[in-house]
Amino acid sequence: MPTQISPGLLALKDVDWRRVHFFFCDERVVPFNSPESTYGVYKALLFDRLPDLPVENVHKISVEGTAAEAAAKYQSDIMIFFGTDQGYPAFDLLLLGLGPDGHTCSLFPNHELLSTEDLVVAPITDSPKPPPNRVTLTLPVINKSKHVAFLVTGQSKAEVVAKIIQGNEPQPLYPASLVQPFEGQATWYLDRAAAQLLKTAN
Repeated sequence: MPTQISPGLLALKDVDWRRVHFFFCDERVVPFNSPESTYGVYKALLFDRLPDLPVENVHKISVEGTAAEAAAKYQSDIMIFFGTDQGYPAFDLLLLGLGPDGHTCSLFPNHELLSTEDLVVAPITDSPKPPPNRVTLTLPVINKSKHVAFLVTGQSKAEVVAKIIQGNEPQPLYPASLVQPFEGQATWYLDRAAAQLLKTAN
């Protein structure tokens, strides 16, 4: 996703970046200089190219220590930012990706984390997609967000996109289908390849 959205964000001329805060929906527990680091990629493609963006406005997930320690610290950081110690925070906008297996963030098919309700941020140590150690927002937090948008590209996602958007009901087999915002609906932005199996009304 960084390669898709960074050029558009950098082209914006009327944004006061001092008032914008970036959080991460998930992160792999790897060094920031690893090509697997979500923060590392965004830093190179976006944050370093926004001179007016304060460093403290980028709320990266610490990757020091275990996944559990990273998740606990990130949850604390989020709750402090939102000025609360209970309930779910409401982000203004979450931009989500989608894997060919239907996962989003680091919420994978039929994983026990899909039923987690007592955490804002959860650790995962058995990710079916390498690396195994990750940190992710939980479903209730995603669904509490004011706006949720999926950005999906590529033919490899076409089948699961069709199953989710045209499916009869959400199911743990496709975690992205469980993204059902408490207010409103998720918005899907698809390229032609990702949308090719969708049925359209004539």
